[in-house]
Amino acid sequence: MAQVHFTSWLREIVPDGPLNAAGATVGDVLAAVFAQRPNVRGYVLDDRGAIRKHVCIFADGVRLPRDATLGHPVKSESDVHVMQALSGG
Repeated sequence: MAQVHFTSWLREIVPDGPLNAAGATVGDVLAAVFAQRPNVRGYVLDDRGAIRKHVCIFADGVRLPRDATLGHPVKSESDVHVMQALSGG
C-alpha cells in the first residue's frame, strides 16, 4: 500500500498519519484515504473533484502537475505527500 503523508496544516484532521492506502493512481489512493477520512476530501479537492489551487502533491519525490495529478500511476511502495502550496513574494 502507498503511504500518504500530510503536512502540518492537516495534522488536526489526520493526526495519526501517514496513512496507508491502496490504488493504482494518486486519485485511487486519495479516494481510499477519503473513504477512511471523509473530512479530508474538502481540504484536498474542490467541489468538482479537482485538486485545490493551493494544494501540491508529490509522488515518490516528484512534484505532480495539477492537471495530471489524479491519474499519475503509483506503486504499492510509493510515498505520496499532500502539501499546501505557498505563493507570494
